[in-house]
Amino acid sequence: MVSTTEQKETETSSIAIIILAAGASTRMGTPKQLLLYQGRSFVHHITEIAIASVCQPVVVVLGANAEQICPQIKQLPIKVVKNLDWACGMSASIKSGLELLNNLPQKIEAVVITLCDQLFISPQLIDRLVDAYYSSKKPIIACEYGETLGVPALFSQRFFSELATLKETSGAKKVINNNLDEVFSIPFPLGSIDIDTPKDYEQLLLMTTGSP
Repeated sequence: MVSTTEQKETETSSIAIIILAAGASTRMGTPKQLLLYQGRSFVHHITEIAIASVCQPVVVVLGANAEQICPQIKQLPIKVVKNLDWACGMSASIKSGLELLNNLPQKIEAVVITLCDQLFISPQLIDRLVDAYYSSKKPIIACEYGETLGVPALFSQRFFSELATLKETSGAKKVINNNLDEVFSIPFPLGSIDIDTPKDYEQLLLMTTGSP
């Protein structure tokens, strides 16, 4: 007899997560993947969050400054892919992550896509996306914040080809908006906070520690 825990692990084992961390951080002026948050780099922080969720495998897509960033996470139980076309925008990183998943021996039923600088994501939030996928029977589960729908978001395998054919700077949000009838959303008010500029980073530190 299979226990509830074992059943859950079986049900969710084919749901992967892709962390997009390939950008050049041009507005920040330094690789934001390496900025510190709660004693860890951004990329290490979000990767640890993903590892603690029910999603497996965890895929991190690097691009700009990959040689500097990779040592931050190379010891973790993840798969790293380097997007050589990172300058072409987020769509190329999504495609790189999906190509890696498509070449794995196991069947990937769905994938969660998230960003390196969404620092308020938790393992519980990721797990809620997965739970909503099974309970709602909808093929796309998106987070709702700031009167919009966006990532982190889960996409069933049915949408992998659409994700893989996104153009240039288009991100996963375009697939969400193109298929609103197929979307179930969960609230994530802090999802609108991302860190693109030095001022954003200073505000993050003020918010979380009380001092810049």
